Amino acid sequence: MNTSTLSANRLLIAGIAFVAAATATGMAFAGWLNHGAEIFMTYASAGLAWCF
Repeated sequence: MNTSTLSANRLLIAGIAFVAAATATGMAFAGWLNHGAEIFMTYASAGLAWCF
C-alpha cells in the first residue's frame, strides 16, 4: 500500500466515524425533544430534578 491509499482509508474511516457520531447525537437530541418533559417529571418525582 502506498501513502495515498493509507490516507484515503484514514479519511474514509474518519468520515464514517463522524457520520456515526452525528447520527447518534441527532437521535439523542430528537429523543430529548420528544420525551424531555417526561424525563424531567420522572426526575422531579424522584427528587433528582435539581440535576437539571
